[in-house]
Amino acid sequence: MSDGFDIQEYMTKGVERVVSDCLRATLQNPRESAYMVKFAAASKSASKKRRKAEDQGEHIPPFLIASITSQCNLNCAGCYSRHNHATMDCSPVNQLTSEDWKKIFSEAEDLGISFILLAGGEPLYRKDVITEAGRFPHILFPVFTNGTMIDDGYLDLLDKCRNIVPILSIEGSEKITDERRGEGVYSKLISVMDECKKRGIIYGASVTVTTQNLKEVYSESFLGELSDRGCKAVIFVEYVPVADDQKDLAPGDAEREYMQGEIMRLRSDHPEMVYIAFPGDEKNSDGCVAAGRGFFHINSHGGAEPCPFSPYSDINVKNTSLREALRSPLFRYLQSGDLLKEDHSGGCVLFEKREQVQEYIDSCGASVDACEKE
Repeated sequence: MSDGFDIQEYMTKGVERVVSDCLRATLQNPRESAYMVKFAAASKSASKKRRKAEDQGEHIPPFLIASITSQCNLNCAGCYSRHNHATMDCSPVNQLTSEDWKKIFSEAEDLGISFILLAGGEPLYRKDVITEAGRFPHILFPVFTNGTMIDDGYLDLLDKCRNIVPILSIEGSEKITDERRGEGVYSKLISVMDECKKRGIIYGASVTVTTQNLKEVYSESFLGELSDRGCKAVIFVEYVPVADDQKDLAPGDAEREYMQGEIMRLRSDHPEMVYIAFPGDEKNSDGCVAAGRGFFHINSHGGAEPCPFSPYSDINVKNTSLREALRSPLFRYLQSGDLLKEDHSGGCVLFEKREQVQEYIDSCGASVDACEKE
């Protein structure tokens, strides 16, 4: 780490800003505001836990990404998860049970982890796990979903459990969204958004940013329409190329500079919504915050990975605890070296430097995914 940089303080302040922005964004919704007030208090308590651990020489990140299933009902163009063979069409086996995830959520709460991002595959295949998440009100669970499986039953669950926040994946216009995700997906998303607004359910949008849709997804017209439909948060995710012929779709330095400027403008001009960029400006965090620096990833089989884009693991939480997973040799190796700080052209340094990560995995005898693939 650079001299004087405190990753714990940086991430804690980031969490506090997100909570503050969410609270402001829900002021017109009494039920959501009431929940966010309670969550803000819980988040401060969690921050104190992390700070106490930091003072004792143990770093606990505020975020966890949990891929609760490998199954998905779509086949989106350029999907990194399918490219890494982490997503499949067949019914998954040997994946964590709802009891396993309950244990993980409980351990995360004890450690002071404030946010658990539920992903997949398509996480809505696991209603049992999402229902379990609803029983942990001190943790906010953004659910990254393509939105096509949201029905009345799910809307009722979201209405009841305000700590579960759907984050709907959209690529911009109907044409661009359907080209990547499939015909009719955009219209389904719009109907879900309208129903959420009608019921007063807070939701957000996730946008994969490429060189092709960059200007559109940061435009006033696109974001204004989302706001009008009740969207309260937009997460911009830089596209990670899964093949050499797709590298031109990944934002470069010029595009990242534009994106950073737009994020700052949007936060200033449109406080009615929360805007988050991932990975965002890594220079502000002294490099990538994966591998437990700011977050880490648990795959659907229990393997603790640096990031969803870097499917390498040397430890499985089925056989150990989250605390031990954070101390894994792979995580320690990535945190102690300079790899996470290196320059890169795509949205993820670990994906771009995957051969170097693989070399370490091979040298220590660990396995990719640590999930005993079928």
